[in-house]
Amino acid sequence: MQTNLADFIRNTREGEEAEAILRACVHCGFCTATCPTYQLLGDELDGPRGRIYLIKQVLEGAAVTSKTQLHLDRCLTCRNCETTCPSGVRYGRLLDIGRQVVERRVARTPVERIKRWVLKEALPRQGVFNAALRAGQLLRPLLSPALQDKIPARQRAGTLPGREHARKMLALAGCTQPAMAPNIHNATARVLDALGVQLIVVNKAGCCGAVRHHLNDQQAAFEDMRRNIDAWWPYVERGEVEAIVMTASGCGVTVKEYGHLLAHDEAYAGKAARIAALTRDLSEVMPEFEEELARRAVAVSERVAYHPPCTLQHGQQIRGKVEGVLRAVGVDVVLCADSHLCCGSAGTYSLLQPELSLQLRDRKLAALTDTGATTIVSANVGCSAHLQSGTQVPVVHWIELIDRALTEI
Repeated sequence: MQTNLADFIRNTREGEEAEAILRACVHCGFCTATCPTYQLLGDELDGPRGRIYLIKQVLEGAAVTSKTQLHLDRCLTCRNCETTCPSGVRYGRLLDIGRQVVERRVARTPVERIKRWVLKEALPRQGVFNAALRAGQLLRPLLSPALQDKIPARQRAGTLPGREHARKMLALAGCTQPAMAPNIHNATARVLDALGVQLIVVNKAGCCGAVRHHLNDQQAAFEDMRRNIDAWWPYVERGEVEAIVMTASGCGVTVKEYGHLLAHDEAYAGKAARIAALTRDLSEVMPEFEEELARRAVAVSERVAYHPPCTLQHGQQIRGKVEGVLRAVGVDVVLCADSHLCCGSAGTYSLLQPELSLQLRDRKLAALTDTGATTIVSANVGCSAHLQSGTQVPVVHWIELIDRALTEI
């Protein structure tokens, strides 16, 4: 794709990166076949190829309108198109650059500004989100059905192990997961403890930065990233931990990109690259223990449908590992039809684009229901909560099944 960037971005770090991505695109259109919003709306501008053209025009100095912003806003950032693309176009990164430019050029309505401000200020702050969620759970019977769907039932977390082990790994508790689904972390800690690994949470580490970054507040997102690096660095520098484990794939895909996102920061570039290299999704850690799990666990005799989050299968390009670990403890795990497609959660997308989000959720649930499974598992708290809002079938993190198999011995 030929480009002629405008002066405002030519010869800048973002401009050079965007130009390289644009030039990699060969207009083939394979990406449209796997784009969820294109499938729903049938508009070229609501598919990756169309959005690439819009971003190209913006970066070349064309007028930016609210229509441009709308088409970019509608993108889930599921990155399914990256998996499909034969040319390796890094669409997700191009979208980040394009959205940031458009955000500076197009004024949002007061309602949109307030909504986005609340999301980026409340969600990343664990204390604020926890208080808001608890209040919502208490008032849930008085709320509208639409709001009730957004508020998960309160979950018991179970106990945390207290033993120390020679093998140690760090874990990111995150911002919303501790309040929405505290058992995910505790189950992970219990499973790893049973396998001889101590899981450590550093209290000063919080939101991974994804929320603010995808709401176009990149500078605040970078501060979130630097805070986490500072919290983890003493353990990394002393060589005390062998990995940084992510139990939410949405956080994992972001932390794995710290090295790239902070490459411009002389003070943090090296540390960020080291943190990114140490980061592992939980599904990358557990296969080492499959034989031991098969020997020690009580078989979970139920049919389970696995929904692989986009942040895992497309963002991190990890497939098949969760299924392997589940099968090691006797789980009959299946994928549904079109398992590559997004469920519609996509971080704050379900709150900002509710109509499209619910259409995608219902499509996904219909496919999952067709498997005949009695339980649905996923690897990201946002996906699980979103899916649970539309079904009575239990939706849990896959590690919770492993925990159950071990604790029922």
